[in-house]
Formats: sequence, C-alpha cells, structure tokens
Amino acid sequence: MAEFEYGPVEIFLIGFDGERPGPDVVNAIVELVNSGVVRLLDLLFVTRSYETGDVVVLEVDEVADAYGLPEFELLEVGIAGEEDVSDFAGDLEPGTSAALLVVEHAWARNFAEALFNAGGAVLRTERIPAPVVNEIAALSGVE
Repeated sequence: MAEFEYGPVEIFLIGFDGERPGPDVVNAIVELVNSGVVRLLDLLFVTRSYETGDVVVLEVDEVADAYGLPEFELLEVGIAGEEDVSDFAGDLEPGTSAALLVVEHAWARNFAEALFNAGGAVLRTERIPAPVVNEIAALSGVE
C-alpha cells in the first residue's frame, strides 16, 4: 500500500504590472499558505525587462524584504526548474512580472493516495478560471 508524501501539485504563474506584486497579492499568498489548504513547495519571481526583453528570475529569499514577504517554509526549493520558468514565463510581456508558485493541494493528498491504492486514477481535470465561473453564474442568475 503506497503512502503519499505529497498530494497533487499545480504550478501557477500569477502576473502583475511592474516589478513586484502589490501587498494584496502578497497577503493572498500568505493567507492561502496559512490556511493549510495548500503547501508552498517553491516560489520564484520572474521579471521581463522592458528595455531588453531579458527575463530575470529571483528566488524568494532574494526579494523577501523588498516585497514584504514573510519567511515561507518552502518544502521543495528548486522543483520549479529552468524549463518550467521558460514555459510559464515565455509569454510574459516586457515591463511585467510574475510570481511562479508551486503548490501542493494538501486537501487532496489522502484522496489521491486512496484512489491510487484502489487501482483508480484521475482521468482528466480541467480548471475553470474564477472570472469565467463568476461571469457564467451572473448570466444564469446563479448565486
């Protein structure tokens, strides 16, 4: 019987104008981690220079003070590799930045383990962005 150390993992690229996230974005990340719903495995910040188009990748410890970040316990630093950064940050517009978060869906760890041990498998998942869900709900009158 397999025991999983981690549940499903998802990589998010969260974009914003300028060189750094605003305090609301930082607070949202902190709240998400503190809730225990996800565990933060890795966190990088990526900026595309407006002048040269070069991409600069910064580790969280390099920007924590400047961005107002608390000390995060990153569980798998480096799990987001250069290929991930290239794939996710390739479409980043010049003069913009992004946070690349690698999160484990802690809430799903036991479910994933039980499913695997029962010989089952997730056949497909699809994420529907919150703005789309809210727009559809508003059009259909769902509250």
